[in-house]
Amino acid sequence: MNSFLVTFISIAFIFLMTTLGSAVVFFFKHKVSEKLSSLFLGFASGVMIAASVWSLILPSIEQSSSMGNLNFLPAAIGIILGCLFLIIMDKIIPYFLKKDKNSDKNSEFSHKRRGLSKSSKLFLAVTIHNIPEGLAVGLALGNAYLAGQMSAFYSALWLAIGIGLQNLPEGAAVSLPMKEQLGSNKKAFLFGTLSGLVEPIMAIIGIYLAQLLSHLMPWFLSFSAGAMLFVVAEELLPDAKNSHPGHIGSWGFIVGFVLMMILDIALG
Repeated sequence: MNSFLVTFISIAFIFLMTTLGSAVVFFFKHKVSEKLSSLFLGFASGVMIAASVWSLILPSIEQSSSMGNLNFLPAAIGIILGCLFLIIMDKIIPYFLKKDKNSDKNSEFSHKRRGLSKSSKLFLAVTIHNIPEGLAVGLALGNAYLAGQMSAFYSALWLAIGIGLQNLPEGAAVSLPMKEQLGSNKKAFLFGTLSGLVEPIMAIIGIYLAQLLSHLMPWFLSFSAGAMLFVVAEELLPDAKNSHPGHIGSWGFIVGFVLMMILDIALG
């Protein structure tokens, strides 16, 4: 494969997986089993953490070699900023992310507001989290263009695959509650798909940012890594453990991490 084809597949894949996850609303009449949900969430967590380390954090440190013994600084600060970014985004949307404690439970308007808040929270949370994920793919691809090596493009492709795997349950997490709220499969599917539309847009922006602001690449890479690590620690791993009390989620995490590590190292 040439670099353009890898770029196209990477960007298209992350959006396609969200769309496929959203399409679950047409086929799934019952909830996914607890074991399968735990396994999948754990696997996606392992893939995402390994991708963050080998595709984002380590390249960030390597590209900061001119700073000498302080080459870890952009990575460390970028990771923290990536985590703070998601926290701040959650805080500035209080209407959607907080329950209205003072509302009248017997009021029809209040009931609709609480219902809308719940479904909107899911939609906005996934959309917000997709911003740094799409940016991560774009930055990895942009870094590959700067490096001029196909191994770097394949590494970016595997990062996109890891993010895409996570997007499957995210798309379903938006569309299934929307179905209950809106009573329409088509509208629920649309909301789920729209939540992932930001990813290919941010991926394209990330490619151009890498080209124009190459000196800031270590910061961009670690920022995206921090955001993804926060999502894994805050949501995916706790959900994987809560979905099933056994060790299936933990084994899913180990398998996902080891597989992504092997693929990343083997390809570059």
